Amino acid sequence: MKRWKKVVKSILSIGVITCLAACGSQGTQAKDAKLGDAVTVKLGVMGANTDVWDDVKERLKDENITLEYVNFSDYNQPNRALADGSIDLNAFQHQFFLDNYNEEHGTQIVSIGQTINEPMGIYSEQVKEIKQLKKGAKVAIPNDVTNGGRALLLLQTAGLIELDQAAGQTPTIKDIKNNKKQIEVVELDASQTARALNDVDIAVVNSDVAVDAGFIPAKDAIFLEEVNEDARPYINIIASRDEDKDNPIYKKIVEVYQTDETIKVIEQTSKGSQIPAWKSFK
Repeated sequence: MKRWKKVVKSILSIGVITCLAACGSQGTQAKDAKLGDAVTVKLGVMGANTDVWDDVKERLKDENITLEYVNFSDYNQPNRALADGSIDLNAFQHQFFLDNYNEEHGTQIVSIGQTINEPMGIYSEQVKEIKQLKKGAKVAIPNDVTNGGRALLLLQTAGLIELDQAAGQTPTIKDIKNNKKQIEVVELDASQTARALNDVDIAVVNSDVAVDAGFIPAKDAIFLEEVNEDARPYINIIASRDEDKDNPIYKKIVEVYQTDETIKVIEQTSKGSQIPAWKSFK
C-alpha cells in the first residue's frame, strides 16, 4: 500500500507541474546564450525521481547554468514539448524510442549525449519466480512500439513465449509464435504498467516507472534484462532539437553529467539498477 500511496501522490503532483510548465511556457532563453552567460535551461523529465540530475544541477551552478525541471506524466509529452520549443532539452528516453518518435511525427530531435541504461524488468505481486506463473496468466506490457517490442523480447528471454525472428526489435503480439502457458498479454501505457500489478499476474515495467512505484529493480524484479551489447539501442540519452545540437550551453550540460561525480550518485541512488552508459558502452 505504501508504494501505491507514493505513486498517487507523484501522479497528482506531476499533473499539476506538467500543466503549469507545459501550458505556460513558450520560448526559452538558452537558445542564443553564450557559455558563461547566466542562463536557465528547461529540462523535460519523466516521473518524480531526479536524484542524479539534482547533483548535476548543483554542479551546473558553477557554470552559471540554472537547470529547471519540467515534469511530464506520459512518454509522448517530452518530445512534443521539445519540438515546439516549450523546453530546451529532455532526458527520459532511449535512442530507439527517439528514432521511432521522429519517424512517426516528422520531428528532428537528436541525441547530444548518453546518460544511463536502465534494464527493463518483470515484476509481480503474485509470484516470486517466473516458473511459478500459471497457465493463462495475465501479463501487462507497454503499448508503444519500442517498449512493447522490448517487453515481448524480455518475455521470450524469460522463456514464456517464442517470437517470429523476422520481427526484429519491434515484435508485436501478432508475432508470438509459441505461447505454451497461454499467457494473456495486456497492453497499457508504459506509465501504467506498475500500477496494474494488482490486476495482473506479472507486468513488464520500464525501470524509471518501477522506481517511481517504489521498487528497486536490481532487487525487486523477478526477471531483469541483461546489460550487454543487445541493450545498446536502449541507452538513455539527453536530447535537443537538431538545430541546437551544437549549442555550447547544452554541450556543457552533457559534459558535467558525464563525470565520475555523476557515476557515484548513480551507484548510490539506484542500488545497481542503472548503468552509466557513456562508460559501459563504447
